Amino acid sequence: MRLRGLALALLAWPLAAQDFSGVELEKVAAKLGYADGPAWARDGYLLFSDIPGEKIMKFTPGEGVTVFREQSNGAAGNAFDAQGRLYTCESKARRVTRTDAKGHVEVLAERFEGKRFNAPNDIAVSRNGHVYFTDPAFGYQQDRRELDFYGVFHITPKGEVSAVAKPAGRPNGVVLSPNGRILYVTNSDDRTISAYDVDHSGSVTGERTLVSGTDGIPDGIRVDEKGNLYVAAKGILVYSPDGKLRATIPVAETPSNLAFGDGDFRSLYITARRSVFRVRLP
Repeated sequence: MRLRGLALALLAWPLAAQDFSGVELEKVAAKLGYADGPAWARDGYLLFSDIPGEKIMKFTPGEGVTVFREQSNGAAGNAFDAQGRLYTCESKARRVTRTDAKGHVEVLAERFEGKRFNAPNDIAVSRNGHVYFTDPAFGYQQDRRELDFYGVFHITPKGEVSAVAKPAGRPNGVVLSPNGRILYVTNSDDRTISAYDVDHSGSVTGERTLVSGTDGIPDGIRVDEKGNLYVAAKGILVYSPDGKLRATIPVAETPSNLAFGDGDFRSLYITARRSVFRVRLP
């Protein structure tokens, strides 16, 4: 189902950036409970979560949507590492897991300093195996909290867990820059995007606010190969690496998250509450 009439009137970009004028949204999945956590697999398919449906779904171009995993423990954010292993934030089970090629599920983290996480939400994995995830709490999740803060956490390749940030508001989306040296985190309460420096050991320092006052509540975030930021908020907000708003891609439903995909990675997949959309980029 193509959403005609959504040709985009976008702001002018510098010469080094892309031109999104004239792109269209295609709906590839519908009638979901709440879609989130899209992640493109190198084998040529998209995984995304239906959180209240307790499922991880699979979309394969040309084949459609099937169920990848039942009883997903409230799976929200998903990501793949360089080896093709799946990392999942299980918000209901309050843990982070990794699934290998044979389907074996390993728990990577479920407690910090003896206390259970709030509700792991979104996740990013570096090329050398460092994992970063956000741990906010929304709605009923607030009632069961054991931690007295909302955190951004780091899991080393050896399995060591540390809190790299404890913002006042709730951190939500998380992504690494193309070279892995900057970690970006959206904050739903403050409507900001923060940036952190990442060193060779995966340690995070230098917290700073890159964007303030986003149009809408910022949720998932991704970067393209030039370092431009794509943020799910009131539509998809596109920022330059220095935090300047360059374009807005309107979406028929409020978006929750996004991921680049297809063989050439020129498609942007957008989870938007009850649907999943695909946008072919120039």
